[in-house]
Amino acid sequence: MMKSARRSLGSATSTIPGARLVSILAIATILLAPQVRAQVTSPAITRSSVIEVLAGDSPELILAKAADVIPGPEQLAWQRGELIGFIHFGMNTFTDREWGTGTESPSLFNPAALDARQWMRAFKSAGFNEVVLVVKHHDGFVLYPSRYTAHSVKSSPWLGGKGDVMRAVTDAAKEFGLKVGFYLSPADLYEKQPGRTFGNHSASVRTQIPTLVGGDDRHPTQFLTYDLDDYNRYFMNQMYELLTEYGPISEVWLDGAPAAGTGQPYAFAAWYDIIHRLQPGAVIFNDNVRWVGNEDGFARETEWSVIPLANDYREQPSGDLTDADLGSRAKLLAPGVHFLAWYPAEADVSIRPGWFWHAAQNDSVKTLCQLMKIYYGSVGRNATLILNVPPDRRGLFTDADVARLREFGDHIARTFGTNLVEPLAGAYSPEPSIFDMRRPVRFNVVMLGENLSFGQRVEAFEVDVWDGSDWKQIAAGTTIGYKRLLQIPDVTAQKVRVRVLKSRGNPSIVNFGLFLEPE
Repeated sequence: MMKSARRSLGSATSTIPGARLVSILAIATILLAPQVRAQVTSPAITRSSVIEVLAGDSPELILAKAADVIPGPEQLAWQRGELIGFIHFGMNTFTDREWGTGTESPSLFNPAALDARQWMRAFKSAGFNEVVLVVKHHDGFVLYPSRYTAHSVKSSPWLGGKGDVMRAVTDAAKEFGLKVGFYLSPADLYEKQPGRTFGNHSASVRTQIPTLVGGDDRHPTQFLTYDLDDYNRYFMNQMYELLTEYGPISEVWLDGAPAAGTGQPYAFAAWYDIIHRLQPGAVIFNDNVRWVGNEDGFARETEWSVIPLANDYREQPSGDLTDADLGSRAKLLAPGVHFLAWYPAEADVSIRPGWFWHAAQNDSVKTLCQLMKIYYGSVGRNATLILNVPPDRRGLFTDADVARLREFGDHIARTFGTNLVEPLAGAYSPEPSIFDMRRPVRFNVVMLGENLSFGQRVEAFEVDVWDGSDWKQIAAGTTIGYKRLLQIPDVTAQKVRVRVLKSRGNPSIVNFGLFLEPE
């Protein structure tokens, strides 16, 4: 599984069950190092999710522009969700593969007990807010009855060819209060077969989407028109079905898997356009949210959501973004930067070694410790975590996967259910970055979050405790962004101080918390 070769918003809030956060707008405006105050600002800059870098912009102006890049409402809503469930299910489940060939018979797909409500219940128990179904993987088998191919569930024995996994997921997700997204693989090895559309070198022609077919019962009031070759026409007609027939879509996953050397062009601009037109509240993986750069679920220690780009990601993919450093000052000021974009990271990982279910991996479900390490390394580093749980051949999550999800959710709730600062909010000293809890409290997790309506600005910070005679540093970090979680050895203190050492413009931290994680 490979990844990748606009708008107003409010302040960030937590979605952790039971968590209560202290609002400390501009918490660090007093304890700023001199170089923080020296940043250039320009009243001519309009805050936006994408800001153009013009020829002749000074380094100071470029940094000021970077400070004013903010998320669009769909990006902010997506990041506030924090935890997304991924569901890899399909032909590979029944062939014991990770990548199919496209030559598999639909007769192989026959889950005897598929229960999407069980999937949603399990994700809900872990505090997840969204699910993304792999509705077509690279083998090309489609999990809903598309009008444009017979290589789908309608040609399988499952439910007599009347089944629809996407429908089952959307109905169950609605019942459990979860948002829904879908993964539609651009690569398609079934359509690569001789006489089909993928890589057939057909010419692009003016095309109406949807392209109505025989027996079509739809009566669109508006058609969208694009120049498309055969495969892109096929792909976008499927996109139209998914975007118009299953209710609100929160995310569209466009995996960056290669086109198998066929030279098949991808009509990215048209794909992005139809999604934005039909589901304007959806984010698009590899468009306005990006792959974190690995499949281990870990973001960088310094994870910027403000990324310098050579081209506008709203029109074409931004290229490889897997470097260790994506958003430092050196990157912002490098030659060839034409846009500064809010481009947050999504960290993907599977609860098992593989993305699809394999009987041999039933004893390899990640432990709670492993999942919590991933949680701190993703959500705790300004990224969104998308965790894959694959149904087995029955169409069910195994008992081990379900139990681990519940354990994961329970541990997060126990850890973050009580903010040790909040009950005494307002009791800190007149210096707004010092918190006096009035009594000693024991904690081992520190949480900070920036006010994203002002962008992501903090470049370095420290957290100190008062030991009775002096301040002692207990934690330090670089970026904060939406959320930063710092694990530390247990410490007991009455006063805690936050210092911003370096920032692009005046920092604005709105969330601060101290928590005690159980053993």
